[in-house]
Amino acid sequence: MTKSSSLLFQRRFFPYFVTQFFGAFNDNIFKNVLLLFVAFAGAESLPVSSNLFINLAAGLFILPFFLFSASAGLLADKYEKSAFIRKVKLLEIAIMLLGAIGFVTHSYGVLLLILFLMGTQSAIFGPVKYALLPQQLKPSELVPGNALVETGTFMAILLGTIGAGIIASLDFSAEIAAGAVVIFAFLGYLASRWIPQAPASAPELRFRWRPIAHTKRTLTIAKSNRTIYRSILAISWFWFLGASYLTQFPNFTHQYLHGSETAVSFLLALFSVGIALGSLLYDRLTKHRIELGLIPLSGFAITLFGYLFATQIPEALPNYANFIRFVSASVLWPTFGYLFLLGMSGGMFIVPLYALMQQKAKVNERAQVIAALNIYNSLFMVLSAILGIVALSVIHLSIPQLFGLLAIFNLIVSIALLYQFPVHVTRLFVWLMTRTLYRVREKNLEQLPQEGGALLICNHVSYMDALLLSAASNRLIRFVMEEDYANFPVVAGFLRRAGVIPINARRGSTIRRAFGEVEQALKNGELVCIFPEGRLTPDGNIQPFMRGLDIILSRCKAPVIPIALKGLWGSYFSRYKGRACKGVPSCWLAKVAIEVGEPIAPEHANIEKLQLALTNLRGAAE
Repeated sequence: MTKSSSLLFQRRFFPYFVTQFFGAFNDNIFKNVLLLFVAFAGAESLPVSSNLFINLAAGLFILPFFLFSASAGLLADKYEKSAFIRKVKLLEIAIMLLGAIGFVTHSYGVLLLILFLMGTQSAIFGPVKYALLPQQLKPSELVPGNALVETGTFMAILLGTIGAGIIASLDFSAEIAAGAVVIFAFLGYLASRWIPQAPASAPELRFRWRPIAHTKRTLTIAKSNRTIYRSILAISWFWFLGASYLTQFPNFTHQYLHGSETAVSFLLALFSVGIALGSLLYDRLTKHRIELGLIPLSGFAITLFGYLFATQIPEALPNYANFIRFVSASVLWPTFGYLFLLGMSGGMFIVPLYALMQQKAKVNERAQVIAALNIYNSLFMVLSAILGIVALSVIHLSIPQLFGLLAIFNLIVSIALLYQFPVHVTRLFVWLMTRTLYRVREKNLEQLPQEGGALLICNHVSYMDALLLSAASNRLIRFVMEEDYANFPVVAGFLRRAGVIPINARRGSTIRRAFGEVEQALKNGELVCIFPEGRLTPDGNIQPFMRGLDIILSRCKAPVIPIALKGLWGSYFSRYKGRACKGVPSCWLAKVAIEVGEPIAPEHANIEKLQLALTNLRGAAE
């Protein structure tokens, strides 16, 4: 059983998952049933024209996210979260009871008001929904937890949209819709009653109803951390793309694929299922880690499949009035495939960003950070609507040309993300490369701290040592490296960005500077790795530790962790043949082990103790 599936059936996650699923599902049932009723209502029964009504509906649902998200973030940090969620779900029941009256009486003006109240309830629920996860889950469970949440959310959107179409087509549809939204709201409340307690993150906060001041404070908090702010902007960009595609699917399907209303639902299903499977695939590929290198790569995949989806549309298609004929038309299968892969790329793009944001946010500000995300999401979705209006109505682009424009914009965003995460992308390629060259077994990696500084001490067998360690750790490791290698012109700039600390044993000034950098990095909560032998082993045994390590240990205030590399002696990159990289490689897929030892408290760490610990961990020479 995978970590995702086992997590799904635990009480600390499952009731929360069901609660948020029914919330998203009910939102989409209500909104889409209302829009379908409006589309087929007579002009005399509507307070305004149907086009104006639909635009008003979209605006009234989004408006509360601007008005109330920041205040909701403060409340979610101030109060115990499970009780807060139950109150929000009770509010949903009350709103749905009013909505049911609106459906039964066909009071479209009242239903517009209900839509605004629904947006308000969603804005209040949003911050506590994502802020709860880091409290209930272990750090290693954040990625699978977010993958399941995104899967549930997009499946709820899909099923809610399809369910709305089914309800709207039935006899007594208004009465059925009225009963359904109340029942689903009640089921969400019942699930929320099983959510375990989650203590208040910042009970000392004083709350006064000042939405403008709250919004300013919330946005300031989000901008104070560059990683969080960039994550928010990247997530909001994803919602910009998603809103742009979803808005145009009906007209695109009708005008360019010649499909019916059910064909629109099919495209929505492909996109949503793709996102859901991409979210779960990310968790599976990364083994539940936040792998930032996949973010820009997933962005490039979005660009590729988005461009193909926009440009590879078959010409001279017949009208597919029959749904079976539409889905069985082989000429359309590449288009379906590009859309599905576009969704999968989006799922792999979004999961690490949510997990990273939750991980980096301060505990007493986490809900407010999520509130800032909701504000930016809403802003970007409004901008997506403006882009659609300008591109299609002012510039008179076609819908495929708009999709192509989105792919170009996304390429620019992906390049910017690549610039932000070059080291992590390289780490990902290093991981793939080392797994291609070796069969790597990792033992006791949980000894490496998820946060805070630590000094890593490792035996030095080959030129691949740093790459293997870097690929094994889900955190960036700063390596102390010989100055000649660190300053090699081709890679010097990249190594500086990777945080390499250069040292030259023959120059006292570089030694003092390196020691200072190591000390500062550990104070900053970073991982620093030293190969204390100072050179590759000539015989497979651990060599005497170099002078100067005792100075680093005396100034070290972080735990010291020994790490043993096994199986590399005899490899092409070791000195097995006298010098490394001699002759032709003769062994592929050798078994290599990375074993992490017990952390040693800094006050107990000395050269003799570390050499003994590393020798015992390493075992006999190979």
